[in-house]
Amino acid sequence: MTDAPIRGIELTPEHPPNRIASLAAQAEAEGFDTAFVSSHYFNRDPFVTCSKIAESTDEIRIGPGVVNPYETHPVRLAAQVATVDEVSDGRAVFGVGAGDRSSLSNLGIDRDRPLRRVLETFDVARDLWAGETVTHEGTFTANDASLNLEPPSERIPVYVGAQGPHMLRMSAKHADGVLINASHPADLEWAGEQIEQGLADRPDERGSFESLAFASTSVAGDEETAREAARPPVAFIVGGAADPVLERHDIDPDAAAAVSEALERGDLPDAFDRVTAEMIDVFCIAGTTETVAARFEAALEHVDGIVVGSPLGPDLEDAIERASEALRSACGD
Repeated sequence: MTDAPIRGIELTPEHPPNRIASLAAQAEAEGFDTAFVSSHYFNRDPFVTCSKIAESTDEIRIGPGVVNPYETHPVRLAAQVATVDEVSDGRAVFGVGAGDRSSLSNLGIDRDRPLRRVLETFDVARDLWAGETVTHEGTFTANDASLNLEPPSERIPVYVGAQGPHMLRMSAKHADGVLINASHPADLEWAGEQIEQGLADRPDERGSFESLAFASTSVAGDEETAREAARPPVAFIVGGAADPVLERHDIDPDAAAAVSEALERGDLPDAFDRVTAEMIDVFCIAGTTETVAARFEAALEHVDGIVVGSPLGPDLEDAIERASEALRSACGD
């Protein structure tokens, strides 16, 4: 575990890469230490965007957050992350997860054996980054694969996007950190219990481990404006939420299913409209700077840091400033 809270931010490339790079430079100036670029097939390419961020920043760590090893072959992902490390002079991080089930369904992709797929992906990536030639037969195949570049980092940190108990425990045992797809203290407390089980089996040579709340956040000067902007990301979170999570918060399962079904048929406006006030309360930290600061403080009781996740707020530049202020307040700065 780490001492100083990690302060990350998720940047969604629904805007051109140059705009995202400018936002990353602002985030760096505001004290954020890691910029994760989200990956959805309908947005711009996360790795092109990471490259632009590298050109516009000096110190902030950069990486996909998170990519899945189904749309792209894991060996190719390893090469892409190594390239980010090269162009950023050793600032890359690798955020990897099983992917959003509804989005993969849109592409006709079966999310088969997700835990094994994710673990094998970053195990192979680590070997490739170390200069090894890899032959692998498991959830994917690689024969005599190697990279024609050497990333400058001695070790590229791997963060696993996780929500379920098995993925949380696996990340604690094998990865460098976890991005807990949650913002509510009850979910983070439960996730912490799973992580502790994984840490009990963690080999000493793995080194330190960072537990981060990858918390959907929407902050603005007006409470209702912030909450309205939270609908799209909350819809995707609800669409992938496990039944025990819905039960923990007494979310109507039929209402959640309606959101999920709208996402799977690609009707995003209908999915967003079906997000309820209760869903926003549970799955997003939304409100004014003061409201968000209090929620961040509650979250930090259970994690090592926070990644301020999408949508950030209705005005991105204003939201980055407000989120930074809220984090400073929550951390007692």
